[in-house]
Amino acid sequence: MIELSIALIVFLFPLAYSPGPGNLFFAVSGAKFGLMATLPSNAGYHIATWVVTVILGFGFGTIVQQYPFAFKYIGITGSVYVLYLAWLFFNAGVMGDTADAPKIGFWDGAILLVFNPKAYVIIVAMFTQFLGASSDVYLVLLISTLFTVNNLIAFIIWTYFGDRLIHQFNNEKYASYINKLFGIVLAVIAVWMLIRAF
Repeated sequence: MIELSIALIVFLFPLAYSPGPGNLFFAVSGAKFGLMATLPSNAGYHIATWVVTVILGFGFGTIVQQYPFAFKYIGITGSVYVLYLAWLFFNAGVMGDTADAPKIGFWDGAILLVFNPKAYVIIVAMFTQFLGASSDVYLVLLISTLFTVNNLIAFIIWTYFGDRLIHQFNNEKYASYINKLFGIVLAVIAVWMLIRAF
């Protein structure tokens, strides 16, 4: 099991720590709200990650592979949701003023995961490599937990750097530009998700 765990972490490292929709979303959220304020959405994303991964590990992945068009609808829904969040960020107020800022909470994180087709592709690929035809409950739970924890660490790192970076520009002079930049970044993520859905 130790060998499998090490191999799995090596396999997941470039996928978890490289820029992707989830990482960039949380980097932007960390920059806007700070690391601590993003913990609920991070928790939502990763609890959903673990649940979805376990479900796929126990055979739902076969159904998803049989109906690839489902990825298209998941991707379209996810990109529309992220585009909506981008609009909220673009129109948000001054940095530190949360009165009209988008409320990114537990369910926003969970929704982002559920409608992120990249996550499904990675999970299915991971189980293809490390689970094969096995349906061992312990193995499914181990792989799902390692995947989720590794992803959580990566997202916290991205959130932290977003938080640290924005402290260099956190004043009235830059506030409007930064909020609009966040909105544009999220809009690009939404388009990226949409393209990947097709």
